[in-house]
Amino acid sequence: MKSLKKQRRVQVLLITAVALILATGLIGYAMRDGINFFRSPSQVIAEPPQPKEVFRIGGLVEEGSLERGQGEVIRFRVTDGGASVPVTYRGVLPDLFAESQGMIGTGSYINGTFEATEILAKHDEDYMPKEVVDALKEQGVYQEAGGS
Repeated sequence: MKSLKKQRRVQVLLITAVALILATGLIGYAMRDGINFFRSPSQVIAEPPQPKEVFRIGGLVEEGSLERGQGEVIRFRVTDGGASVPVTYRGVLPDLFAESQGMIGTGSYINGTFEATEILAKHDEDYMPKEVVDALKEQGVYQEAGGS
């Protein structure tokens, strides 16, 4: 009698462990394309990512670098004070997108240019994404917003 009870308990534990491992594997597989790592321009220049890798880049839009070309293609450079990376984007930029302002882009680094699929701009005068602030502080460029 004890042997049968013990055997059932072991079976339940094994099935639970296998189900947990399978669920973890499926969640990881489902999220593989949804995880985008953040990199500053200095990190991108120091260690260029693979062309197929999708990641986020952030910093300030370099002054004087914004070019609106033929059609919907926009070119500019994003900098963290230590390095700058050329960016191309096809689409409509957010209303608050401007030179010397914070931005984050999602896309891939191909042939020395970051090809963005999405551009996010700050949403008010004082906000800048934490990743961008950290990267700018690391380069010694970040300045606290003046209080009113």
